[in-house]
Amino acid sequence: MESQSNRSRRRLVGQPLLYAISVFASLGVFLFGYDQGVMSGVITGPHFIKFFQNPTALEVGTMVAVLEIGAFVTSVAAGRVGDIIGRRGTLFIGAVVFAIGGAIQTFTTGFWVMVVGRIIAGCGVGLLSTIVPIYQSEISPPEHRGALACMEFTVNIFGYASSVWLDYFCSFFDSDLAWRVPLSAQCGIGIFLAVGSLAIPESPRWLLDTDRDEEGMRVIADLHGGDPDDVIAKAEFAEIKERIMIERESGEGRTYAVMWKRYKKRVLLAMSSQAFAQLNGINVISYYAPRVFEEAGWVGRDAILMTGINAIIYILSTIPPWYLVDRWGRRIILLSGAVVMGIALAATGWWMYIDVPETPKAVVTCVIIYNAAFGYSWGPLPWLYPPEIMPLTVRAKGVSISTATNWAFNFLVGEMTPILQEVIQWRLYPMHGFFCACSFVVVYFLYPETKGVPLEEMDAVFGEEELEERLEDEESERSSLVSRRSRRSRSSISRMPLNKPQTSESAGFFGRLFGGSSDRREYQPIRGDE
Repeated sequence: MESQSNRSRRRLVGQPLLYAISVFASLGVFLFGYDQGVMSGVITGPHFIKFFQNPTALEVGTMVAVLEIGAFVTSVAAGRVGDIIGRRGTLFIGAVVFAIGGAIQTFTTGFWVMVVGRIIAGCGVGLLSTIVPIYQSEISPPEHRGALACMEFTVNIFGYASSVWLDYFCSFFDSDLAWRVPLSAQCGIGIFLAVGSLAIPESPRWLLDTDRDEEGMRVIADLHGGDPDDVIAKAEFAEIKERIMIERESGEGRTYAVMWKRYKKRVLLAMSSQAFAQLNGINVISYYAPRVFEEAGWVGRDAILMTGINAIIYILSTIPPWYLVDRWGRRIILLSGAVVMGIALAATGWWMYIDVPETPKAVVTCVIIYNAAFGYSWGPLPWLYPPEIMPLTVRAKGVSISTATNWAFNFLVGEMTPILQEVIQWRLYPMHGFFCACSFVVVYFLYPETKGVPLEEMDAVFGEEELEERLEDEESERSSLVSRRSRRSRSSISRMPLNKPQTSESAGFFGRLFGGSSDRREYQPIRGDE
């Protein structure tokens, strides 16, 4: 007993471990956000323009958007890689590749070297942007899974804001350091993430899926406080392992073809969430905000300053979903965000069209409102939704497809925006407002609510009766331990009260801060309590 206590003191367990993993894994999306924002301020700098000999709109679009080519390729491959070497190993490789790409960009000698560096960095981003949401969803308790994913997105936007403000401060350098220094910061963060990824635990669901049960049980026990004899930890182990065995016994393959045939609706919903996140116009702002503000009348460094102010509001807007996503649910946040974003984009185009003295300030206001609405809704939720709705057997592959969709549309928007800004001008913004309206319709009619649903029970949300019946047949063979675990794990979504009220102390920080609603009418557990 004393030895076990000493071991617990030497390592993080319970909620401190969960928080530490979440914060550290979020560095992966910090890098993603940083790389999205760093080019926005760099491409308008006089030293950058001079070094690259007054690049055309096509060349600027290529340097910005070519990152998505690398990200697209590796996000497709990440599903396979994540299943073979695990979530932690994929995180390590992604961080190393990203650092190498950042180094090439920093010491670039010309346009084509910059393009190569951006593609390589994109390969790292593709791995990180696929594996971090999967890893986060697999270690998070269902009642706080949404909040943790939204916090992760806040770190992503903090990375974006950090790059914008670094661009602004470095713009005072009267040399090529004005753009080389912001690009070099990618290397240090990537190396730190690579080294630190070796210290975090592997996903327990991946360990159990690869029959490394002892290691998986150890991680589950650590997440529950460090006691390997903890009743709840053992029950969670049993429930996850049982689900894995049921899926194996079904005889289903784990290929992309089987995933598409068996879970087509889920795959399409996951892909649509990421596609609309881009079509709704965010990267018109993220990649080209200084150019947007220059169009509206702000000049030079002032355009970067406006971008920095916008980025601060953007960060703040990502905080309300921490509290709301597990109370209101996913649907209402996506729907309300689409409405506000569409109105803001239409207003942006209108102010540019009339071109009056008030236009510069009005455009800044509209862009800030748009960014705030996106940060509250279509920013975090498309990264939360796909790993939630995909089953464990094909989760990595399903999320890789949805993330690849993100990067495909990301590239499309990034490549075309400079050209469309010149060709259709103010009409660009109402065009993206139209896509916001489309996203509202799709969510309203097709997206099921997933708040509070354990990952192992997502089939009930999609009405897959065959699997429900199979699980019900297995119920009679389940041990009383698993039955007790089922009641406890679903206490936040069940109509039955808890056997033991959860106190503020036992709920921990997230329980006290977010306290989710006890009303879970959108979903009822597959198996009722005995």
